[in-house]
Amino acid sequence: MIISASRRTDIPAFYTPWLMERLRTGSVCVRNPFRPRQVSLVSLKPEDVDCIVFWTKNPAPLMPHLAEIEEMGFTFYFQFSLTPYDRTIERSVPDRKVLVQTFRELAERVGAQRVVWRYDPIILSAELSVDRHVQLFAELAAELRGSCERCMISFLDFYAKTKRNTKELELLPISEQDMQLLGQNLSAAAKACGIRVFTCCEQADLSRWGIGHGKCVDDELIGSITGRPLASAKDRNQRPACGCVKSVDIGAYDTCLHQCLYCYANADHAKAAANWNDHDPRSPLLHGWVTPDDELVFRKEKKRLGSLFTVCSS
Repeated sequence: MIISASRRTDIPAFYTPWLMERLRTGSVCVRNPFRPRQVSLVSLKPEDVDCIVFWTKNPAPLMPHLAEIEEMGFTFYFQFSLTPYDRTIERSVPDRKVLVQTFRELAERVGAQRVVWRYDPIILSAELSVDRHVQLFAELAAELRGSCERCMISFLDFYAKTKRNTKELELLPISEQDMQLLGQNLSAAAKACGIRVFTCCEQADLSRWGIGHGKCVDDELIGSITGRPLASAKDRNQRPACGCVKSVDIGAYDTCLHQCLYCYANADHAKAAANWNDHDPRSPLLHGWVTPDDELVFRKEKKRLGSLFTVCSS
């Protein structure tokens, strides 16, 4: 079983004490975002977990705990989002210079193979043209030289809530020509720094520029890290263009405090702040607590637990 921590929120940045408590306890509860009364009990015992994939814009709070996580017997790698946007777009993300240094320190600690750079999402506006992205990407690639081996890129998807939250930015649509120009130039800049570029969940074919369709939850990468092949099927719960293999996400939507205007995982920032206030590091859930009315399911074996309220509330 692969644990995703998390596509839905930034656990390393905001919920490290909770995560460490769950790893030490050996289990976590996850509320189904589409069936809120259904709660999955997920094993976090090292023998049940092939790998943990950490998704983050700021892993600094988790870094002091990496030795303990390794001593527990867990394998992990990072999807580290590092973009060139300022506070008008990513309102509560740490300063980019600080994050570049954090990226380097993390790579020095765990190895460049285990820190994947996410230049994601790519957005276009009057100020953020294709040429400007090429310049900013090249600068970041040079700063990250030797600290990562691969970069995942994606283009902004205009979900309804994304359109609403980014209206003030006056974003421009991204054409096929834009994608090809970006692919050509970003790939060249990355290659000069020893970095391979892959797309994340994109239909666009950029293979002529040496850019393949990537897998963020990557069985091949996990096998390379562990030295053991991992047989895992494609995750059918993701979008058709997604190449990721199956994983269990232990996060929750509307809980990230970075306040990125393009975020698909937050309906609104006020709701995220309210859910943060509902967070207790002692709870098996990321926010709130399991109640007697919840239906509990053991995710690993799909075994119904019925009224095991005491298991999840201890």
